[in-house]
Amino acid sequence: MIVRDRPSGFKLFFAMRGSILSRIWKSLVVTTLLAIVVTITDGSFLGHKLTVTTIPFTLMGLPLAIFLGFRNNSAYDRYWEGRKLWGELVLRSRNFVRQCQTFVGHAPSDPTGDAALRRQMVHRAIAFAHALRHHLRGTDGAEDLKPLLSPYEWERMLASTHKPHFLMDRMGEDLKRCMEEGRIDSMLAASIDATLSAMVATGAACERIRNTPIPFSYTLLLHRTAYLYCFLLPFGLVDTIRFMTPFVVAIVAYTFFGLDALGDEIEEPFGMSANDLPLEAICRGIEITLRESLGEKPLPKPAAPVDYQLL
Repeated sequence: MIVRDRPSGFKLFFAMRGSILSRIWKSLVVTTLLAIVVTITDGSFLGHKLTVTTIPFTLMGLPLAIFLGFRNNSAYDRYWEGRKLWGELVLRSRNFVRQCQTFVGHAPSDPTGDAALRRQMVHRAIAFAHALRHHLRGTDGAEDLKPLLSPYEWERMLASTHKPHFLMDRMGEDLKRCMEEGRIDSMLAASIDATLSAMVATGAACERIRNTPIPFSYTLLLHRTAYLYCFLLPFGLVDTIRFMTPFVVAIVAYTFFGLDALGDEIEEPFGMSANDLPLEAICRGIEITLRESLGEKPLPKPAAPVDYQLL
């Protein structure tokens, strides 16, 4: 995610970090060069004048803009839902550590082991957030997860096919152990179990977004229509605005190609591109809060943007 103050005035036109221009510049250059060639040849092709009025572009442009806007709204809904889900995970994680600190007490058979058990439970909650992030991004989580787990547990998790689910199973076993040892009342255990269930639901909802893209046929139709519109546009403008044709075509192409590419980018909000959600920063925030609740020091440093990008 791009984190920066909005450029003002002339600087706005030269802000490249986070701009969609890096994804569309090749198509934009090709379209502009085509417009220049059409302007130089006055719209002739192989000795034949291609006359296209502006009426077809007026009829096509309005519905194309509407459908591009609709698709971008749908993509942003996915992006915003993903952000709400991770906000929910932050909330549930904080509730979980509070409940562990408040409800989990001494066992009659082990009056000194409650601190170690709480620490283990909370560390697994931190590991769950990191594991979910790496699961959604398809990245290796060894650096984040290994310090939070015992060597035996780490080896078992490596063999699992769904690491967040494995960790949640272990957290359920921790809760069962607390009940068996008399560390927590069954009524209070039910509230912790509800928190764990909510964390599972959050992870499943994120997987739903990741594994269910916007239908490809719909995206393909918009891609083709936008490109055909921009490639044919010079032929409809050259007889009217002459030498200004490449400038107008470049502006229109930048708008349509940019909206199309932006929809593609935010459609999958859990990746690592410039405009995706900062899952690493969110996980770091969860880890800092939960470790602080345990009284651990030193705490990890909050994630900071690098070249305006927060991962």
